Amino acid sequence: MASSTQEHHLHHLPIPYGTTTAPPPTPSAHSNHNHNLLSTSEAADSLSRLLHRIPPTLSLSFPGRRQSPPSTTISPPLISLSDAKSILHSNLLSAAKQHGFFQLTQHSISSHLAQSAESESASIFNDEKQLCFPKNWPLGFDNDDDDDDYFVCGRSLCLDESSSMELGFSSIHEFTSQMEKLGLELIEELACAVGFENPVGEDRTRFCSLMWISESESGSSNMSLSPGRVYPYVVGLNYQIRCRKYSMLADSGWISVAPQVDSLMVTLGDIAQVWSNGMVKKVRGRPVPITNGEINSSSNNSHYVSMTLLVTLAHENTVSPLLPIKLPSLGAVLNKEDDDGLGDNDSTTIAVEEESPMFNSFSFEDYAWRVYHARLNIKDPLVRYRV
Repeated sequence: MASSTQEHHLHHLPIPYGTTTAPPPTPSAHSNHNHNLLSTSEAADSLSRLLHRIPPTLSLSFPGRRQSPPSTTISPPLISLSDAKSILHSNLLSAAKQHGFFQLTQHSISSHLAQSAESESASIFNDEKQLCFPKNWPLGFDNDDDDDDYFVCGRSLCLDESSSMELGFSSIHEFTSQMEKLGLELIEELACAVGFENPVGEDRTRFCSLMWISESESGSSNMSLSPGRVYPYVVGLNYQIRCRKYSMLADSGWISVAPQVDSLMVTLGDIAQVWSNGMVKKVRGRPVPITNGEINSSSNNSHYVSMTLLVTLAHENTVSPLLPIKLPSLGAVLNKEDDDGLGDNDSTTIAVEEESPMFNSFSFEDYAWRVYHARLNIKDPLVRYRV
């Protein structure tokens, strides 16, 4: 069960961006004419610094620009936990580097538990107890009336393990607990496959798990997509109770996938990408159900419930690359004698390898606040932390 320490991690953060300041003044002319004007790069940096000081509630929003479902649907790579470790790690590394997602089979989650949790979740959105739900972000409902063009048609609720128990949702609580256990196992296997030391382990002060329950309405084949509220995470898990298509915002753009029934759709998040120093790809946000994507189903239900568990970090963590990569660098100079024996020395520059991180370290708390309150992610939020 989650400890009181975990509950402490999910507190309401103060808004650290409440004051908007002007960009640095243009340097006065004291040299040649070329130095009187900011270069394009310098101007862009100044504008970026200004925009980063805008409070999250004033972040730029571009309604009506959500994407349509991709026309081509792919089947995610299959990975089985029953495989030998060498095969498991090889398949896991391949899926992580090429896609950033896969479907997991031979796992420990029962279909009965998943169905019970889904049934319990379906009643939540009409429950009179909504006023009792937590409201300390990211926990609680997404009830932003001004964001109709941003969110998927429907609502979503975020619960942690302790709040689901306090609210009396026993199936959701057990489902969250079992999914969290499996998520931690996957993080350990991913660390072994990629080659870095798992910084989380089973230390509950280092991580927390969030169950995101989304209700969406059925729509036409032109149903547009939005990732809804986005929260940074290490791994995300989504149990496939029935055949359903999903769209996901991967590094390569929006893609459509159709996992197998009773498999777990697993996505790697931005934290996993930073830990691997850019080696693995990621999925931004949670998989979005394509509401006309029920396969071989005669159901006429107009509402769909999707449950995604995010294994993420406690707010106090600092996120840093754990696996520096080797980059070619010029700079080592060797001296050697000429073959003519005259004693002249030639200097030869050769390439050497230096380890260098791709990302700067950053506060998870600040990053999570910024990502969660962004109205529309035009570009990858990790870009600003690249070296």
